[in-house]
Amino acid sequence: MSRAPRAAEARRSWGEDDSATPILHVDMDAFFASVELLEHPELRGRPVIGGGARGRGVVSAATYEARRFGVTSAMSMAEAARRCPQAVVLPVRHGVYSEVSQRVMAILGEVTPVLEKVSVDEAFLDVSGARRRMGSPTAIGRWIRSEVRDRLGLPASVGIASTKFVAKLASSHAKPDGLLLVPQAATQDFLDVLPVGALWGVGEKSQAVLERWGIRDVRTLAATDERRLEKILGPAAGRHLWELSHGIDPRPVSPGREEKSVGTESTFFDTITDREHARRVLLDQSHQCAARLRAAGLRGRVVVLKARGADFTTVTRSRTLGDPTDLARDVFTVVESLFDALPTPGGGFRLLGVRVEGLSRADDGVQLLLDDDPRRGAPERAADAVRERWGRGALAPASLLRPRDGEGRAALIDGRPPPAPLISGLSHPARPHTRSVRSSVKDSARGPVSRTAGPSLARSSCYPASHKAGEAGPPSPERPVRAP
Repeated sequence: MSRAPRAAEARRSWGEDDSATPILHVDMDAFFASVELLEHPELRGRPVIGGGARGRGVVSAATYEARRFGVTSAMSMAEAARRCPQAVVLPVRHGVYSEVSQRVMAILGEVTPVLEKVSVDEAFLDVSGARRRMGSPTAIGRWIRSEVRDRLGLPASVGIASTKFVAKLASSHAKPDGLLLVPQAATQDFLDVLPVGALWGVGEKSQAVLERWGIRDVRTLAATDERRLEKILGPAAGRHLWELSHGIDPRPVSPGREEKSVGTESTFFDTITDREHARRVLLDQSHQCAARLRAAGLRGRVVVLKARGADFTTVTRSRTLGDPTDLARDVFTVVESLFDALPTPGGGFRLLGVRVEGLSRADDGVQLLLDDDPRRGAPERAADAVRERWGRGALAPASLLRPRDGEGRAALIDGRPPPAPLISGLSHPARPHTRSVRSSVKDSARGPVSRTAGPSLARSSCYPASHKAGEAGPPSPERPVRAP
């Protein structure tokens, strides 16, 4: 969900000349939440949040009704519940969203093969070659919105412009459920009414610096000498923003290829300065990536951490595993090691992401290490089955529970003691699934989670409601639940 600043005056007609605007940006509106509303039409018009139940995890999706209360993606579920206590919380089902996304992209593929999938819910199209068959870019945009609505029952917003950058800004200002054309001749007029924060690359820190120089909107930015901007922001950032302020974006639409990676990332409206909060976000993202790998029958051997500071400086770090994996415990072991070596940027983190690359099919005959326990993935696969039936919030790592009390235990949730583990651990420590990475997890800050190589649901403090306050540990640790 985009939270970049917008300008009300930008949402108006800028003309009807689409002869030089072949670029379309299609962005599904509140995609995850909209998909859930298809199965729960009685919730339309009410604030709905997709995420972990009972205060666990982070927000993955929210309807526009919930966003009016300040609920945003990657916000902790506990904070979302405080801001919008009347919201209906639904479990996140990434497998379902992926299937619907494929159907959306199939509709877009009927327009043109020059299609660049940006994420699960948005894509760029260059419709230059489709005009003779389907009409003008505006007509094509209307057709896309109509087809997506009729076939899937979902709303989509479309931005039409001469460049990718302006088309994306146009779709943002067309939301919800609208279409906005920015003719090439009106590009500068459209940009001039926007706040500088609407431009790619302007974070809170950069915005504050620009405001000290009296630059608050794109009109003023565009009128500023390029060399002066380079002195204010540095050569790269200064030139980048000067070009964007004039609508300069030479990037072509790059047709999508078979996915080479599986990942997820979250952008925060309020930057994160608390490293433990950031760590919990990365843990949740690691579990999302691993679950998607298992659902697709894939494994990966390259783990990538992406972090962006408040000034939009982006850093990526990666490490290669000795053997491919589809387990969150392995992914997060690497992510945590990379994150520990990464200093907190000034102003905090604006974006965090986890990605797994070097994909191979799980049935490609990858040989297990002689000392690897084939049961080590059973807890996460059993958790997949539990979530498939009961929803994503049914199980979570202990680190994603509410904050601990003074004695390091998981805090009470809704006034009740934490429940007994639905899945108990193996009787021996699991071996790291990498030859080059050693786990250095320190659990003193996390409470009762013991692990050797990253997060494991087998060792999480997720207890059923029948567990009595004061009981120590799982009631039957010697009886692990087997994956179905």
